[in-house]
Amino acid sequence: MNLDTVTDVTDCNIDVSVETLYVESESDPDRNRFVFSYTVTIRNMGQTPARLLTRHWVIRDANGRVQEVQGDGVVGEQPHLKPGEGFQYTSGTMLETSMGTMGGSYLLITDGGNEFKAPIADFLLSAPRTLH
Repeated sequence: MNLDTVTDVTDCNIDVSVETLYVESESDPDRNRFVFSYTVTIRNMGQTPARLLTRHWVIRDANGRVQEVQGDGVVGEQPHLKPGEGFQYTSGTMLETSMGTMGGSYLLITDGGNEFKAPIADFLLSAPRTLH
């Protein structure tokens, strides 16, 4: 199975939106610990049912440190999305700086067995009073 192969996905349209929150109660700026939660909404806007198989995140902090996270599903699930259906979950990450970015992709498979990637555009992680 070649995860970079995208085939027969003309009817596949997965929309991914993300909302972030700085978790002050879990953060400790004096120790370079900045915790963020993010809520992801995945919606099948296409005509083809698909199951989310894996996730791939690229997390960058303001010092240029890059973390890659890959794994099966999201929050222990591999949601199956019929056309028009959505799935929402909340997770979190920690940075050593008060600002950074996350982005990546989900690998999905149609009911017909075709794999495709749904990109997740980079989004900003920023503690309050970080940006002017």
